Amino acid sequence: MKRIEMIVPCFNEGDVLELFYKEVTPVMQSLEGFDYSFIFVNDGSRDNTLEIIKSFAEKDSHVKYVSFSRNFGKESAMLAGLKNSSADFVGILDADLQHSPSLIPQMLKAVTEEGFDIAAAKRSDRKGENGLKSFLSSAFYKVANKMTEVEIDPGAQDFRIMKRKVVLSILSMAEHNRFTKGIFSFVGFNTKWFSHENRERAAGETKWSIIKLFKYALDGILGFSNAPLKLSFWSGALSFVFGVIYGLIFIICSLVKHESFISVNLIIALICAVGGLILICLGIIGEYLARIYTEVKNRPIYIIDETNIGE
Repeated sequence: MKRIEMIVPCFNEGDVLELFYKEVTPVMQSLEGFDYSFIFVNDGSRDNTLEIIKSFAEKDSHVKYVSFSRNFGKESAMLAGLKNSSADFVGILDADLQHSPSLIPQMLKAVTEEGFDIAAAKRSDRKGENGLKSFLSSAFYKVANKMTEVEIDPGAQDFRIMKRKVVLSILSMAEHNRFTKGIFSFVGFNTKWFSHENRERAAGETKWSIIKLFKYALDGILGFSNAPLKLSFWSGALSFVFGVIYGLIFIICSLVKHESFISVNLIIALICAVGGLILICLGIIGEYLARIYTEVKNRPIYIIDETNIGE
């Protein structure tokens, strides 16, 4: 019998886990010819998430879990789930029920009968989402797709089912600063997309603040593009050319009119503009150096506190 494992990253999801388990379990049980398992990854939750997961495991042998020593982030949680998986087919599903569990049978059929390597979900709208987040998200994907070496569908979600060879290819990419949506696109493979309407959280509050989303976007661009470094170079070159031309104009005007037409305020403004440009360029280079520093230290991406996998 073939096996499928669904990885479920969890961070303070105590309010929604019971609803998730009740909705998704019947779907998994309906899969004919498949044995299934859940791999819940507790990402250092501060509520009763781990206790609820353990209660599931006590009454259901299909429930496996990995619990981190602290919060390492969703990217680390997904990686831990993939590393601890061993099934023929592996899926990723959020615990907040914003992903549609009803798509699982169709997605599994795509990778087992239709010849696809990946079945992935994408939302057809952003109904119910904060307007500012929706705008920023849309802007990010437009910028990222122009700057990075991979093409990311703006509606693409982490919700997907993959063949084992896809999982192994993802695990072969061992960088510390992970942007999984970019990694999914980078590894390629034949993908079938499933569109569905955006669902609101079944309970609880989103864990993605504007600051976290900004950091996530920054990881995505810097992790898959050298364009910001090229931008800093060309900005510096443009500033240099402007300075030379401006200097020549100043010299010529001074010789012709025998007076200076440059005011102190204009000089101050130019100094601030050029100084700001230099600082921006140094900041971009610093971000890349910081990521190199993180990779060189080679610290673990996550630390497991406890798990029932292997028992």
